[in-house]
Amino acid sequence: MQTLLDVILPVFLVIGFGYVAVWRGFFPISGIDGVMRFTQGFAIPCLLFKAIAEIDLSNSFDPGLLVSFYAGATLCFIAGMAGARVLFKRDWEDCVAIGFCCLFSNSVLLGLPITERAYGADALTGNFAIVALHSPFCYGLGITVMEITRNRGKSPLLMARSVGRAMFRNGLVIGIALGFLVNVTGTPIPGVVNDALSLIIQAALPAALFALGGVLIQYKPEGDLRAIAMVCVIALILHPALMWGFGTTLSVPPDAFRSGVLTAAMAPGFNAYIFANMYGRARRIAASSVLLATLGSIFTVWVWLTLLQGI
Repeated sequence: MQTLLDVILPVFLVIGFGYVAVWRGFFPISGIDGVMRFTQGFAIPCLLFKAIAEIDLSNSFDPGLLVSFYAGATLCFIAGMAGARVLFKRDWEDCVAIGFCCLFSNSVLLGLPITERAYGADALTGNFAIVALHSPFCYGLGITVMEITRNRGKSPLLMARSVGRAMFRNGLVIGIALGFLVNVTGTPIPGVVNDALSLIIQAALPAALFALGGVLIQYKPEGDLRAIAMVCVIALILHPALMWGFGTTLSVPPDAFRSGVLTAAMAPGFNAYIFANMYGRARRIAASSVLLATLGSIFTVWVWLTLLQGI
């Protein structure tokens, strides 16, 4: 219970403040849109840029962690697609969008603050390693499968262009790529620029959590509730369980193991709705899954944190 109070509830209270502020009319939806653009387009890319630029690449990117996390994510993507097709008889484009909801954990807005509160800022190395590949991997997989599904028989080059355009218009991917460039080349960040980045970064996660609450109020649980329940079970239970199993088999170090399990245990990120909206497929299921899984994760993350106490 103390873990719930000390680690999880402060994060969700900030989300709740955003939700109530918009619900009661204290903060306009247009303002939430602006805060979300600031955090997603500028503040969080700055956070990721600085983290990747300063991280020790040789020691931080544990292969066992990345294989465990992304093997689990891929299996969840396949499970979501198969479940949507076999259990709910959705067409293949809807199946890909539903599978993407099971694939894309909220690794930044929830994963980073919860891990930091649970284990401290020094424990985020594994999180940053996962986040560095998260958008490129998930968008690459989701868009590739969707484009193959939608454009059967078309040129592979055209599909590759679609994938590239979607990924490299993403501010998170750009921030990560620039961080890798600075890190690999050894280019120092000027002190004044570093101080400016630090100021922006301080606002990134609190503002993003507040904006997430304001965004969630726009969506009401609707659509196929059975499909939504399937997404929640896959995202909140199956993915961290797979990460746990693979991580144990591959002897992932304890700090990285905890980061991997907690990140895998996060609800689908808002990008799940963005992906569904981009293709006009399963939008109600995606929006409702983000909302209900985020609420459900208050309790499931508590369980995973409790299980991780012995690691």
